[in-house]
Amino acid sequence: METIIPGFRSVPRTGVIYVTHEATRHGFVYGHPEWANLGQGSPETGPIPNSPPRVEAVSIAPAAQQYGTVSGAKDLRQAVADFYNATYRRGKKSQYTADNVSIAGGGRLALTRLASALGNINMGHFIPDYTAYEELLSVFKAFTPIPILLRAESGYKIAPADLKEEILGRGLSALLASNPANPTGQLMEGKELAAWCDLARECQCSMIFDEFYSHYIYTGAKAQAKMVSAAEFVKDVDKDPVVIVDGLTKNWRYPGWRISWTLGPKAVIEAIASAGSFLDGGANHPFQNAALPLLDPKNAAAETLAIQKHFGRKRELVLARLKKIKIGVDAAPAGAFYVWANLAKLPAPLDDGMNFFRECLKEKTIVVPGVFFDVNPGNRRATARYKNYCRISFGPEIDKLELGLNAFERVIAKFK
Repeated sequence: METIIPGFRSVPRTGVIYVTHEATRHGFVYGHPEWANLGQGSPETGPIPNSPPRVEAVSIAPAAQQYGTVSGAKDLRQAVADFYNATYRRGKKSQYTADNVSIAGGGRLALTRLASALGNINMGHFIPDYTAYEELLSVFKAFTPIPILLRAESGYKIAPADLKEEILGRGLSALLASNPANPTGQLMEGKELAAWCDLARECQCSMIFDEFYSHYIYTGAKAQAKMVSAAEFVKDVDKDPVVIVDGLTKNWRYPGWRISWTLGPKAVIEAIASAGSFLDGGANHPFQNAALPLLDPKNAAAETLAIQKHFGRKRELVLARLKKIKIGVDAAPAGAFYVWANLAKLPAPLDDGMNFFRECLKEKTIVVPGVFFDVNPGNRRATARYKNYCRISFGPEIDKLELGLNAFERVIAKFK
């Protein structure tokens, strides 16, 4: 029976935290050789073929022992601005500066700062999407979260014309989207992404792009690194209502550093810095200094190319094995490192994501049931979607992927 303490509410765990907690009750610990964590939301962090050397030591200057500034070290903020200008904005008149960047202690915190700075508005979000959005969109009461359903029949994407109808019809003043998307891996790029930025200007709707997987791209030529960002289609960095959140977590494969940034108009950056002053006080100071060389465009391009080749091979491995064992994929991922797996054709009870998850635990493998991605702030909708789905991560090392895929086969064999 749950213990209730006066004044406190029950706070749910996000999908990854929930499944990891359940797995520990079955004997899971990080690094256990018999377990495959295909539910993890982080990439492998060690060396991969042709990647730049990994940072293995951080030197802490005496000044970095003190608190850092709430908005982040100016050198790092300028390095982030320079990276985006060099990568996406060559030849454009409007350029990002340090004043367009705020540093935070990880992606969730960056998004929390943004959410706390929003006014009394309608805030659009998509389903399915990142599980942590649910509580993030619930806890701040100034804005009203409005769900927009992405359908399997349309490849979990929405056409710009349809998006415009949603913005105008629902009176949206802001919209939150992950690109590439978590959990479906769908990608907006080129003319499509440009059209979204056009809508931000035309409809005066702030587009908040979660771009944490924007270096995990599997479209186009494989001989050179390909990165995707809405920053490419911003006309005026201080007037366009386009805000970008990214960091070292996924695209540089340093999740434990907890260093993220928000890129946007100066007015937005000033607002979230004010929010940070009472929410968290600022990001880890020593790691901000260590992050500077990672943002060199040549270093980032080398890491990105290594990611795309290595994770591209893992993507093909997982898709091929899932096809073999009759686990469906409505739309193959064009980005990120997840497969949104359709379990509907598996024998009962495995056609239910939560049942599949629990049976996989018995075989020392973790996945995330699809119901966690039905972002439902405040539980205002009674019917849960995506019961027949689960998210499978190809973030782990290849040997762990094979361990988990073999476990899927054993689970399915039990119910044939």
